Amino acid sequence: MIAPEVMILAFIAFYFLSCIKILNEYERAVIFRLGRLLKKMKGPGLILVFAPIDRMVRISLRTVTLDVPTQDIITRDNVSVKVNAVVYFRVFNPNLAVTEVEDYLFATTQLAQTHLRSVLGQVEMDDLLAERDKINRQLQEQLDKQTDSWGVKVSNVEIKHVDLPQEMQRAMARQAEAERERRAKIINAEGEFQAAEKLVQAAQMVEKHPTALQMRYLQTLVEIASENNSTTIFPIPIDLLTPFLKRGDAVEKK
Repeated sequence: MIAPEVMILAFIAFYFLSCIKILNEYERAVIFRLGRLLKKMKGPGLILVFAPIDRMVRISLRTVTLDVPTQDIITRDNVSVKVNAVVYFRVFNPNLAVTEVEDYLFATTQLAQTHLRSVLGQVEMDDLLAERDKINRQLQEQLDKQTDSWGVKVSNVEIKHVDLPQEMQRAMARQAEAERERRAKIINAEGEFQAAEKLVQAAQMVEKHPTALQMRYLQTLVEIASENNSTTIFPIPIDLLTPFLKRGDAVEKK
């Protein structure tokens, strides 16, 4: 028969072994002693939790990646879109995360969905596609402000995907095509304008230096002669024919 002293020592040893808890480096223990919160957190490593006097709540300090479900949103210019996002947050104060909110993970999820619909409902469709970084910062700031009292820090919010209706996709494709045609016409007009400016500059240069026209004339002859043509064309300046034309007019008047 086992002696009572041995049974008592075995019970005490078993009790102390059951009180030993091991926390990882990224974990902290929030302790309630007789229902009252102990301000000092425990962990990481080996800690003692004296049940049933103490009750431990294990909290992870790692960053949580929260996938926000797809939300049906109507933008400011009355375009219906489907948007989903991802939120990155972590607990920086485990005591607040346990005492100020019943389930900080569920609460953050619901708050992210609400703010996603609220913020995107105030922007136009073009801004949603072109200024996504600005919208992400606005969402992050608003969420972080709301979750700060829960001991939760929202570090980043990213809009992952914007699903547009088929009608809007076709309209945007037509708009993009029209924009490309407009740019092509502008570039063509600018090229014509620059070419006209160069021609004007060339004409002014020839006017100041008539010898340049003769040099151009000779260069044209060289280019024609270098080609295998059966017909050779000699351009004659109009100035050479002017005296003959004047003489013919004088003969007709007589």
